Amino acid sequence: MKALILSGGKGTRLRPLTYTGAKQLVPVANKPILWYGIESIVAAGITDIGIIISPETGGEVKSKTGDGSKFGAKITYILQNEPLGLAHAVKIAQPFLGDSPFVMYLGDNLVESQLDLFINKFQSKQLDALTLLSEVENPTAFGVAKVDRQGKVLQLLEKPPNPPSNLALVGVYLFSSTIHNAIANIQPSARGELEITDAIQYLIDQQQKVESFRLSGWWLDTGKKDDLLAANQIILDSCLDSKIEGEVDPTSNISGRVHVGLGSKIINSIVRGPVIIGENCHVENCFIGPYSSIADEATLIDADIEHSVILKAATVTKIQQRIVDSLIGERAKLHPAPQRPKALRFMIGDDSQIELI
Repeated sequence: MKALILSGGKGTRLRPLTYTGAKQLVPVANKPILWYGIESIVAAGITDIGIIISPETGGEVKSKTGDGSKFGAKITYILQNEPLGLAHAVKIAQPFLGDSPFVMYLGDNLVESQLDLFINKFQSKQLDALTLLSEVENPTAFGVAKVDRQGKVLQLLEKPPNPPSNLALVGVYLFSSTIHNAIANIQPSARGELEITDAIQYLIDQQQKVESFRLSGWWLDTGKKDDLLAANQIILDSCLDSKIEGEVDPTSNISGRVHVGLGSKIINSIVRGPVIIGENCHVENCFIGPYSSIADEATLIDADIEHSVILKAATVTKIQQRIVDSLIGERAKLHPAPQRPKALRFMIGDDSQIELI
């Protein structure tokens, strides 16, 4: 079995961050979102992985993720020149996939699920397609599946005004090679894309075996700022271990689960976990509150931060008001002007420089 991870697209919902980088490489708990998917796939025993990349961000994805050896996998990169739909991504990946069954995984999703359970059902029942579903409160905002009591998929609907269920398509699928014929027999949708939902519906209409697997844990689409912050909170809650590798001076107070990376210095600061601080950071005269992730080489002086994600080499200095629910891009610089506002809330792109007036 092979895997196909989609890591293309323009990431419009996370701009301005994604003007300069791939949305799948935005870190959650200081690890790129894409890598969580790779690790999950490898943990399920799949090591032959294709990654769909775009012309705009493909170079960055390749340089940061590499050939797969650090994950125990072999990665093949497949260029999708235009974002023409998920089914189009499968179509251009057919030379890589061949006749092998495969798992398709959207690279900006985070899923609390062991993929081996998903794969076991697919293999044991010799299915043509298996869709991962999750209950949602607002099914009109998602692709939704209509299923029978046995889990057989009867119909797929994209953002229906009157949804037949509250079961949303998660963005993890398993397919046999029959999906290639299905894609060859569908037409682009009204938005000009080859939709994977149309291909799956073709399989259903052709009486192929299409079933569902209901996710019991959490699922997060990290395409928006608040979703990414929620993902950061969940990962810190569920996966973070305390580890102090850097220097913490005697005037600082560390409590809860906190990871401080090599070369980092914590001076006269309070850090209340869960918090992860990367390598070679400088934190001085700060309060770092729960659910904060601070990437490598960041500098924070006289700052008060909580429930926020600070990317690599960002600088935050002399901000007396508490910064919450914020996402600050790589190399961004945040410092005050003489007059200060009463409340602060940010989404700041890479290479930005902000003065508060």
